Amino acid sequence: MRIVMGAQNCGFGPASELVAVSRLLSDHERVFVGSGVAATFTRRNPDAFDTIREIEATRGRAGAELVDDLLETGDQVVSVMDADLALRSVIARRPVVMVDSLFGFWRLGRPLARIRDLCATLPRSSYVAADRHLAALSSHERVVAAHLLATHSVVQNFPGVPERAAEFAALGAGSAIHLTGPIIDLEALRNTPLDAEPEYDLLVNVGGFKNFLLDFDVNNDYLRLLHHWIPDLLRDWPRFSRVLVCGGPFDGHRERSVSVAGRRADCRLLPQRDLLRAVASTPDYLLAPGLTALHESMVLGRLPLGIHEQHYAHVYTLRRLGGTLFGRNAGRFADVLPHHRLPEDDLAGTAALVEIAGRVQEDEELYSVFRRTFNERIEHYVSLTPARRRHGVEELRRLLGGEPVHEVLARILPPRGSE
Repeated sequence: MRIVMGAQNCGFGPASELVAVSRLLSDHERVFVGSGVAATFTRRNPDAFDTIREIEATRGRAGAELVDDLLETGDQVVSVMDADLALRSVIARRPVVMVDSLFGFWRLGRPLARIRDLCATLPRSSYVAADRHLAALSSHERVVAAHLLATHSVVQNFPGVPERAAEFAALGAGSAIHLTGPIIDLEALRNTPLDAEPEYDLLVNVGGFKNFLLDFDVNNDYLRLLHHWIPDLLRDWPRFSRVLVCGGPFDGHRERSVSVAGRRADCRLLPQRDLLRAVASTPDYLLAPGLTALHESMVLGRLPLGIHEQHYAHVYTLRRLGGTLFGRNAGRFADVLPHHRLPEDDLAGTAALVEIAGRVQEDEELYSVFRRTFNERIEHYVSLTPARRRHGVEELRRLLGGEPVHEVLARILPPRGSE
């Protein structure tokens, strides 16, 4: 079976989940199609696919035609939170599995039943007609619509997800919802040695960073703040003589090293399985609070310290996990501006975080508060005993567990010859 696969172009989380799913489907022909940060992650993990078809952001209509042509030659589609790919698959009359680690996150401005009714009357003569039919939906509502239109939905467990799945079930329409545990590369995690000699004293994982608003050169105040802070991290923490700062902002020509007081930080992007080895072996771990990276850390038995929010989904994650050791300990911009209210909206909330990061970067007094309060967070984190760290990992495992994703996928997309 030929499976066309794609992921939402927001950070490395969706693309990482796609790689994990693809590796579970190695008995089939797997074709990736996508662009931007999703394609960047895929290029770093080429062994997870049989074919990689990257679409340049400037190709416009030609890129859409390439996707449609691939769908015509495919038997099955797997979309990780990419609503447009799911919609194109429906128009192409291809069964689609919608994979989602943020199923409870999507904000609805209208009743779910209204979105269901729109999907039920969707014109399927062309993508243009279908897109026009759904034009009133927000970007979040389009992801929910994609679930209603999909053949199957594989959704990762998180506070609020079971309730939304029950709401779908009560409608009696839409895809079959399959609740799973972590959607991560479990084979790689099982094969990652936990007792390897550490190359670094501290790992800082900033993720893919790019999304619908953030970019490496535009709306990049968070990255400017990060570059400002790294030398001070080396100055303030003699125990961290070797630091690895990993993520999308340090791919290719953006790779760099910073040295201060005989200590050094290497900033680069690693292939996923190399990153997992670093997570397993590095004593201390700072993490942008994305769910995929958090799940990987959890499986490896490592409790990270969350760093300040890059976008609104990070705010949502930290709030929902506020009762856990991880959630309580995490750094937040509220440490710096405790009375600054964020808009309860993905785009507006993310834009507000960009503005806050810019203020902290440019205002010496605010930066001093940022540096001091983050050092306090780090001080508390490094003082945690091994037993306390294990407790933090176990409470996350209890909260976020579910049926193994490989068992779910084996039912939906059985290996060749077992259908």
